[in-house]
Amino acid sequence: MSNVVLFEERIADNGARLGVATLNTPQTLNGLSLEMVDLLDAQLRAWARDPAVAMVILQGAGGKAFCAGGDLHGLYASMLEHKGQGPWANTYARDFFGREYRLDYRIHTYPKPILCWGSGIVMGGGVGLMMGASHRVVSETSRVAMPEITIGLFPDVGGSWLLNRMPGRAGLFLALTGANLNASDAIHAGMADFRLDAGDWPAFCEALLHQPWASQPGGPGSGNLAPRSINDGLLRQALLAHEPAAPLEPGPLRQHAFLVNSVCGSNRVDEVYEEIASLKDHADPWLARAAKTLLAGAPGSARLAFTLLQRTRLRSLADVFRCEYVAALACVAEGDFQEGIRALLVDKDKQPRWDPASLAQADEAWVQRFFDEPWPAGTPHPLADLGPGFA
Repeated sequence: MSNVVLFEERIADNGARLGVATLNTPQTLNGLSLEMVDLLDAQLRAWARDPAVAMVILQGAGGKAFCAGGDLHGLYASMLEHKGQGPWANTYARDFFGREYRLDYRIHTYPKPILCWGSGIVMGGGVGLMMGASHRVVSETSRVAMPEITIGLFPDVGGSWLLNRMPGRAGLFLALTGANLNASDAIHAGMADFRLDAGDWPAFCEALLHQPWASQPGGPGSGNLAPRSINDGLLRQALLAHEPAAPLEPGPLRQHAFLVNSVCGSNRVDEVYEEIASLKDHADPWLARAAKTLLAGAPGSARLAFTLLQRTRLRSLADVFRCEYVAALACVAEGDFQEGIRALLVDKDKQPRWDPASLAQADEAWVQRFFDEPWPAGTPHPLADLGPGFA
């Protein structure tokens, strides 16, 4: 049996069970493969049906990362194999994005509490797993980001939905710069809910076993409340009881909220691009690094991320996933995504040759191709069943 994801059930004092899923590829910072997606999805479905399972914990092995992203090597190989054949020809990409987005949507709509331990690196596909959890927990080592612009992609896995719900213009800034957030800023931006010190995680997990979990409808102590309401409350109380005593200082995103809102205030991406780029020599290294990341990133990704945020601003989560699926398949076929992976992970020269090479070339007419559904006419959207009744 594969051990890329480890599953266990811990028994609480009252007999209720806690499902624990551990991403177990620390050598790749728990990067999310299609095999891991399928294993997680199947186990989450099983735990959802089991009345004895009160809640689920998602965590990563190794101590350095919860999950640093998706299977870029597998996607790169598939792009080489299907180069020039169009978005719909790449069956691996169709499967990967389709099944990953389904898993992420399942987490968003899960019938039981899911605690995601977002300690260490949480990026890309890791954000997709964490974002939908009911109780998202960060630590002093957390480093949360959606840096897809550096590899010719865009903040997917529902990122357009999340970014549009951040305070002010923070979501647009993060989409264009891939800036890292610490625990404080992750909570400020709505990417996390609670914090624990990394060293307190084992004691917290032990404390969970002593909670009076409601595992059966109408079971002992449940009164007139549904088990979900009881267990959400118990988990929240346990997290607050273990919260660090030291106050949480504002992170750079919050410190610079006025400036971020100002530079991202325009409704034209070219104007926003220039405003952020002007920060490349800023005295604050966080702002300077964010600007330099934008300037080094794919201009097409900047245009696409901006356009997606505009188009999906009022859409449901399910519709956002459907829109991102079309855009992701187009990215697989267009070339910049392949080039970004090559420069970062394959040849490792960190000198990507972007095409289009400028934001002016990546104009509004160019970006429309990322919204054209690539499957045969009359075929339903592969994610058509997301929404009410999804199971």
